[in-house]
Amino acid sequence: MEEYDFLVIGSGSGLEVANVAANRGQSVAVVEKGRLGGTCLNRGCIPSKMLLYRAEVRETIERSEAFGIDASVDDVAFADIVREVNEDVAESSDSIRRGLESSSQHDLYRAEGRFVDDRTIELSGGDRDGERLAAETVLVAAGTRPGVPPVEGLEGADYLTSREALRLEAPPDHLVIVGGGYIAAELGHFFGTFGSDVSIIGRRPHLLPDADEEVAREFTERMAERYDVYTGYEATAVSESAGKVTVEARPFPDDEDADRISVAGDELLVAAGRVPNTDTLNVSAAGIETDDQGFVETDEYLRTTADGVWALGDIVGEYLLKHSANHEAQAVARNLFGDDLEPVDYTAMPFAVFSSPEVAGVGATEAELRAADREYATRTQRYEDTARGSAMKAEGVVKPLVSLEGEILGCHIVGPDASTLIEEVVVAMKAGSGTVRDIRESIHIHPALSEVVQRAFSGQFERRGHEHAHGHGHDHGHSHDHDH
Repeated sequence: MEEYDFLVIGSGSGLEVANVAANRGQSVAVVEKGRLGGTCLNRGCIPSKMLLYRAEVRETIERSEAFGIDASVDDVAFADIVREVNEDVAESSDSIRRGLESSSQHDLYRAEGRFVDDRTIELSGGDRDGERLAAETVLVAAGTRPGVPPVEGLEGADYLTSREALRLEAPPDHLVIVGGGYIAAELGHFFGTFGSDVSIIGRRPHLLPDADEEVAREFTERMAERYDVYTGYEATAVSESAGKVTVEARPFPDDEDADRISVAGDELLVAAGRVPNTDTLNVSAAGIETDDQGFVETDEYLRTTADGVWALGDIVGEYLLKHSANHEAQAVARNLFGDDLEPVDYTAMPFAVFSSPEVAGVGATEAELRAADREYATRTQRYEDTARGSAMKAEGVVKPLVSLEGEILGCHIVGPDASTLIEEVVVAMKAGSGTVRDIRESIHIHPALSEVVQRAFSGQFERRGHEHAHGHGHDHGHSHDHDH
């Protein structure tokens, strides 16, 4: 049995900690059954955003008539686009592999690992089958995989997950999507922009159910202008016949008197959340406890319930976001090799959805503040009411949420460049005093689009609180849709 100072399962953000250990002279083992680089690089945020930018370019051309410009798209080399993106991703992954294989401090094991004892794993697959590895410190960073809901007929159907959808070399004639989260929003936009008819079936009242309700409602309305959107429906059965796949759905929650729907297309994308890979790791053999959804339980320092075992990233389930995993990797490295333990700080963790329109947010949603019975103030600022927004003919809204003392509690944006505009709010919440004045009194370039954020924090806020609390709730569980 090979013994190491440090062992990491997974080659995404966990590699950052492995590299710190190696730079400190420790012997390091990296166990990875798939391509190097983890979900984000190979099957998530990198290839999807590279493809989505192509969709943005096409959409810009198609909007040109609104600005008095006569332009058209004569041809799209769709297969070439997809191949180029996946070749770029493969080269990045291969570069990581080559770096590990040439390192004198890292040993790379291309196999699946399962715990068999305290800080001890057994490998399966390839020429390492049956070998065991042990380490003084183990980091579990094995991520999540697409969830498959218990829908009658689905297991026997030929369906796509995000992994396969990112490799399609021709847009489907009609893509049916089961799921209403960010993967559905992004891939629906991508294929819809390149010619697919798109139908989206989601259980919640709006798409993007983890976003602020008002922003989610506006996003859903905008998507429904372009695609067939069925919110408040739960898929109950899937069948295939003559090259067509049909999804049967009922209202959610179930209402026997309400009409059911049937949606047929030539491809089915299942985008119904993510599940942690703990079941493939046999974590209980190492004394690693999980919650009722299978996510690894950690303390505020990201230590698991097993001595000497740490965890980070999607498998922890705090935020299923690549930038969160990177942030957690820095925290684990600091706690492993620093002088004092420091709790991981999730203050002002933003998210973004790269659909059309874009959506981004940070901090509390209005539903969360109501559920906490907290008094707050809010307002909305339309893009169209700023100089740059008007010039862009842009529709969108910025919605800040603040305490009655002026502290920024959250901010939510739907519209062009939302993922960029949210950053000044993140910085104000994290690095500044975190108050309305930080944004209101900062000089903003005129007429830049960022003025829409400044105006959102400069206008007249509406006080809300207890009188708005009735009839609203919020699910505080894991946000399974976030892996980019």
